[in-house]
Amino acid sequence: MSSTLLEQTRSNHEEIERLERLVVQDLQTQPPSSRDRLVQGHRVRGMIESIMLNTEKLVETYEDKDGAREDEIAALGGQNATGKNVYDAFYDRFKEIRDYHKKHPSGRLVDASEDYEALLKVEPVIAFSGEEGVGRYLDLHDLYNQYINSKFGQRVEYSTYLDVFSQPEKIPRKLKFSRQYRKYMEALLEYLVNFFQRTEPLRDLDKILSTAETDFEEQYANGKVEGWEKDSQESEPSQHTVIDLDYYTTVEELIDVGPEKLKEALGALGLKVGGTLQQRAERLFLTKHTPLEKLDKKHFAKPLYNGKQNGDAKATQESESAKEIALIEAKLKKLCNLLDETIERTKQNVVKKQALTYEEMEEEREGEEVRAESESDDEDDQIYNPLRLPMGWDGKPIPYWLYKLHGLGQEFKCDICGNYSYWGRRAFERHFKEFRHQHGMRCLGIPNTKNFNEITSIEEAKELWKKIQERQGVNKWRPELEEEYEDREGNIYNKKTYTDLQRQGLI
Repeated sequence: MSSTLLEQTRSNHEEIERLERLVVQDLQTQPPSSRDRLVQGHRVRGMIESIMLNTEKLVETYEDKDGAREDEIAALGGQNATGKNVYDAFYDRFKEIRDYHKKHPSGRLVDASEDYEALLKVEPVIAFSGEEGVGRYLDLHDLYNQYINSKFGQRVEYSTYLDVFSQPEKIPRKLKFSRQYRKYMEALLEYLVNFFQRTEPLRDLDKILSTAETDFEEQYANGKVEGWEKDSQESEPSQHTVIDLDYYTTVEELIDVGPEKLKEALGALGLKVGGTLQQRAERLFLTKHTPLEKLDKKHFAKPLYNGKQNGDAKATQESESAKEIALIEAKLKKLCNLLDETIERTKQNVVKKQALTYEEMEEEREGEEVRAESESDDEDDQIYNPLRLPMGWDGKPIPYWLYKLHGLGQEFKCDICGNYSYWGRRAFERHFKEFRHQHGMRCLGIPNTKNFNEITSIEEAKELWKKIQERQGVNKWRPELEEEYEDREGNIYNKKTYTDLQRQGLI
């Protein structure tokens, strides 16, 4: 409606100013948790997109390609084709504006001092899978299945795949021209772009990828793109495909070369590559005594629209395809560099889950949700630790999976140490060599040897020491009973018997 064009322009300007104030006020608030920070970013991104949309409308209005704005301004001064005076034109315009506002009630008035709490509490819907953990981890399981079931992939574990998916240059170049590889790379790039937009809503990804594409064009032109360097074999393929016909005197000898080499040689010369092995050999043998320009046109491949033969067209097509695939790989590497921390965090999460049961994973997930909601960047805030986990080196509770892995929930008491408690099997085994336990054993008069490992009761330690002493007494050397003597007649006696008989004069 040209009659309300100026009113729409004013409304667009007002909406832009209102959104700008909302953006400033929202960014001045420091979110208490990572989830709130993510929600704030998407909320601000939505406001910025609304500002850009209104700005595009204003630019279109001020360009005034159809002259509607100029006509409306002229009508305000009474310059119209109806011949009405200024006052009649004014009241007509006033009536049109009033009728417009009756049909389209304007939004609530916004004042600079107005409270925006209701608008700033809007939470946009951000879709994350359960594996992504509200943007903390990547979910590449579908792409992993494509990789291990493809010709270019390898049968590796998911944790190993997280190391190799960002290194496409390690895949042999000859395997990259398949449709399956291109489809896989496009799906992988699409997922990473989508994930980055969901987790970093305020970063200009289009500008980042545009810069990466510009750098790629320069490197590709110089042949410096890793995995796509220009080698001598590609620059001069005809040297390796043309067969020297001086060594062959008959068509039968040329047949022995094989169908593939004949096909390559014919394609390099621009001749037809089809037909049986005999026909290919005959067609190539014609060029031994007849120059190419004098051969019948029926032997040549059909030219394309640009006048190139099949061999050149195929090479051009492969070159264009190689450049497109290399560009996808360059963008993929750029995104992997931006998501380096997320990729490393995903690797640690996968390794961690391999040591957990399903119940422990559920407890860990619930614990992460609680920590994400209560997380605060303020170091002076009280640390939320409902499970009473031990503190780590960073002053924060250790992860629940580490707590379960080391069995820190198990209590071991030692009576010898004064009924002291040790938490976890590792600490319990280590305490037998510590001062507290050694001092308790010395007080009991018992040597702290390996025989007493795992003994925590005083009574059990005393009983074991008594048995050891008895066993040592039985095995002790007793010379009066075990030392042997022999008389003149060859009779053998122990020391005690021999001494008694000798004293009695019997020996």
